[in-house]
Amino acid sequence: MRLNGKICIITGAAQGIGLATAIKFAQEQATVVVCDVNRQALDAAVAQCEQAGGHAEAHVVDVTDRSQVDAMVAAVKARHGRIDVLVNNAGITRDARLQKMTEAQFDQVIDVNLRGVFHCAQAVADTMVAQGAGVILNASSVVGIYGNFGQTNYAAAKFGVIGFTKTWSRELGPKGVRVNAVAPGFIETPILATIPDKVLDHMRDQVPLKRLGRPEEIASVYAFLASDEASYVNGAVLEVSGGMTV
Repeated sequence: MRLNGKICIITGAAQGIGLATAIKFAQEQATVVVCDVNRQALDAAVAQCEQAGGHAEAHVVDVTDRSQVDAMVAAVKARHGRIDVLVNNAGITRDARLQKMTEAQFDQVIDVNLRGVFHCAQAVADTMVAQGAGVILNASSVVGIYGNFGQTNYAAAKFGVIGFTKTWSRELGPKGVRVNAVAPGFIETPILATIPDKVLDHMRDQVPLKRLGRPEEIASVYAFLASDEASYVNGAVLEVSGGMTV
C-alpha cells in the first residue's frame, strides 16, 4: 500500500474531490485527517474511509480561520507525532462577470481558495521541515492556467496557488519537502450540480475524451503524488483534464 502509515491531512474532505481523495488514501492504508466545515458530512466521510480499510478522524475546520487551522494541526501532531501529507483541497466558487462581481464574492473565493491554502501550508511547514520529509499538494485548476469566463476571483486564486507551489517547492525542497499542484479540468462534483444540462453538454464537447472527469480520477493522481513513487516530482503542476486544453 503506497501510503501505509502516513499521516495525511485533507481539507474540504466531506464531498467531491476531497472525499474521493480521503477514501483513496484510506484504501492506500493512510491515516486520514478529514477536515471540513460540515460536521455531519465529516462523520459520513470518516465512516467511508474506515469502510475502505483505513484509519480516519474528523476535524471541523474553516481554512480561513488561522486559529482553527493551527488548533487542528497541533492536535494531529500531538496525537500522531508527525504530519506526512497535506492536501489543500478546500475551495468554493462565487461566479460573476467582472462588471457584476461584488467585493464580497471576490473576497470569499480569495479567502478560501488562496488564503486558506497559505494558512494550512504554513501551519504544517515547520513540522515537515523538522522531520526532513513531507508532501504538500495544492488544488489548482485549468482555470488557473487559462482563465475562464465569469471566474475572475476563482482564476486569480488558482493562478495564485500555482505561484505558491512554484515558490514553496524552491523554499522547502532543500529541506526534504515536496510541493506540487494538480489542475483538474471539468469534474463531476457538487460544484457542477447547478449547471444546466445544455452547458454540461458543451463542457463535454470541449474535452477530447468527450466526458467529464470523475473525482476518483483526481484522487488517484493525488495518491501518486503523495507517495514515495513520486519522490522526484517537485514544483510540478499536473493538468488532469482529459486533454481539454490540447
